[in-house]
Amino acid sequence: MKILSLSLLFFSLNLFASNPHSPKHLIVKMKKGKSVPSLNSIERVDHYYGDLYKLKVTNVIEVERILKKLDLTEYIEKDYLGTKNKLAQKDHMIESEIKSVKNTFDDPDVRRQWHLKNSSDNGISALEAYQNRRRESRETVIVAVVDTGIDYNHEDLRDVLWANEGEIPNNGIDDDGNGYIDDVHGINTLQRNKQGVASGEVMDTHGHGTHVSGIIGATQNNGKGIAGIASNVKIMGIRTVPNSGDEKDTDVIESFIYAAKNGAKIINCSFGKSHNEGGMAVSETIDHIYKEYGTIVIAAAGNDSKNIDRKKVYPASFENQSLLVVASTTSYGDLSYFSNYGTQNVDIAAPGSSIYSTVIGNRYQSMSGTSMASPVVAGLAAEVLSRFPDLGAVELKQTLMNTVSKVRSFRRKVSSGGRGDLLNAVNTLNL
Repeated sequence: MKILSLSLLFFSLNLFASNPHSPKHLIVKMKKGKSVPSLNSIERVDHYYGDLYKLKVTNVIEVERILKKLDLTEYIEKDYLGTKNKLAQKDHMIESEIKSVKNTFDDPDVRRQWHLKNSSDNGISALEAYQNRRRESRETVIVAVVDTGIDYNHEDLRDVLWANEGEIPNNGIDDDGNGYIDDVHGINTLQRNKQGVASGEVMDTHGHGTHVSGIIGATQNNGKGIAGIASNVKIMGIRTVPNSGDEKDTDVIESFIYAAKNGAKIINCSFGKSHNEGGMAVSETIDHIYKEYGTIVIAAAGNDSKNIDRKKVYPASFENQSLLVVASTTSYGDLSYFSNYGTQNVDIAAPGSSIYSTVIGNRYQSMSGTSMASPVVAGLAAEVLSRFPDLGAVELKQTLMNTVSKVRSFRRKVSSGGRGDLLNAVNTLNL
């Protein structure tokens, strides 16, 4: 299995890699009315929802064999990983600058954020949407960034962080009784205590998750750095993707459930893999959080320059109605050369080449990839939902797809045939 590199250049080099999995975990869906049996080889049972469980075991093969023999399960999945990949690296800034942003944002580096430009300039019309905005009421929208974490000390992000109001920071106690200790800004499924519980330390040590977060919601009009697309957003940081890029299905499932339970209406996923081994647990979880919590998942299409209708990647190639998949475009209006595409499995295009945003240590830089295009759409979705909070997840998805700026060459590349357009979405909903 290979991981579609988290960002940019997730260019896949491991075409013939094996399909590694955790030697300690299984995902099982029990048949109705059946419970997980007590076996010496099962050390811990974690209940996700419904009949879906995560098992910590001493021997994956042995437990799988016993469960199949007992005929208790709908399915059993190994906890597959991807092979390790190098994550995003800094780009040289090659895109055109915005010449006029007067009376819109006072953030000094907005001039470098070409993706905010008007649709006629191949951006998403964010500047026009703010210059011409009406007095819609605004509601705060929580967006979960399932990634490498977030630099919660960053000057352009600390004011837009989601905060768990029921948790007292750094006291070592699960104050709100949700099963997690000190989960003030989110959880870290890569760091666990002896009982296997994810920690609340979400600090980004790579930069990818921080970059994604800034695109969505960096503080507007604070006189620093850049402006995020969404004006009334809180970013929930969830560290689930290692710096090497080999996230596990069990961690992804837990992250989705945590995010939705804690109020995230949008989850951004700038990660993926090229094989799924027939697993359905992640896809079923996407359905679960939509039906139970009204949450939409926005995912990067991947960066292998391939048609993912034919050569599947995941989660992008899942067929969930509440999954919105994003391809990448350049400032010249073309599909980025690295971007995956597909009229069945890719829904919308958005700027993803040389996107300038936040990185760790109060710094900023450009990165490229569908990993950047996905949060552009997540930010667009958050801004639309903030202005029109009665929209359901599928309604939001359809609105974004139906209001794209059409691009002739995209008709055979993405389902909507165009690039996301914030102004068009807002104006259409205001009619």
